[in-house]
Amino acid sequence: MIEVSALAPVAEGGPSLLDALVLGLVEGITEFLPISSTGHLIVAQRLLGLGESAENNVFAIGIQMGAITAILVLYWRRLFDALGTVMRPTSGKPNLLWQIVIAAFPAAFLGLLADDWIDEHLFSAKVVAGTMVVGGLLLLWLERARPSANDAGGELSSASYRTTFVIGLFQCLALVPGTSRAAATIAGALLLGLSRTAAAEFSFLVGLPILYGAAGYKLVKNGSMLHGDLLGPVLVGTGVSFLSALVVVRPFVAFLRTHTFAPFAWYRIGGGALLAVLCWRGFVS
Repeated sequence: MIEVSALAPVAEGGPSLLDALVLGLVEGITEFLPISSTGHLIVAQRLLGLGESAENNVFAIGIQMGAITAILVLYWRRLFDALGTVMRPTSGKPNLLWQIVIAAFPAAFLGLLADDWIDEHLFSAKVVAGTMVVGGLLLLWLERARPSANDAGGELSSASYRTTFVIGLFQCLALVPGTSRAAATIAGALLLGLSRTAAAEFSFLVGLPILYGAAGYKLVKNGSMLHGDLLGPVLVGTGVSFLSALVVVRPFVAFLRTHTFAPFAWYRIGGGALLAVLCWRGFVS
């Protein structure tokens, strides 16, 4: 993923505590915005002089746990209320927990089948650069195709289980690095008629089983590395990603009540183009 270059010496071993602080901020800020946290982490790791190593990969996986835990804290009441009616939905309305499980299933199933193949064949900065640009163009197209009202569309409480399953199929696109899980889920939700705020919040909530499951699975596979010098940076990075995600999520939802996804789309296009240039110049590969 990251190439040794004279532009920035690559450090041996895993990240330092300072690296953990910076990367935790990057992860927490970008995980739930439709701008590809993977692309940002690739560039941030390279700027910090961190090469591709098992320790750095385990670290990047571990700090996702902090970001997704912020969603659990922010939305615990809605999840708790849904838990009370999970076995007996009221008024024929879909239950939020079942919506999350149904939407998460396709990506979880496909991810388990294709995880090793994706890591081997698709996890590169060039792929991330391309998918960032394509995802940005898709978001721009969706905004042009939608009604002119600032937040036109339905709410999650009115979305059928079939609708949430199709949104889950869109989330499978995020298995390709750089697509952005948030962007793929939001795009599917917008196409199926949800409002911008409902699409964004559902992308957060579907991330609970997806990110906990994926991070937990990979940490179990590589758990022997979580000791000694790596344990401290993982704990710091996880804590920082939790706090930064906690700060970012609410303002993002508030922004979408009066704005479109266009700024994030243009940011993706510019960021993807910049990453492509960095790949071309040999700064990352």
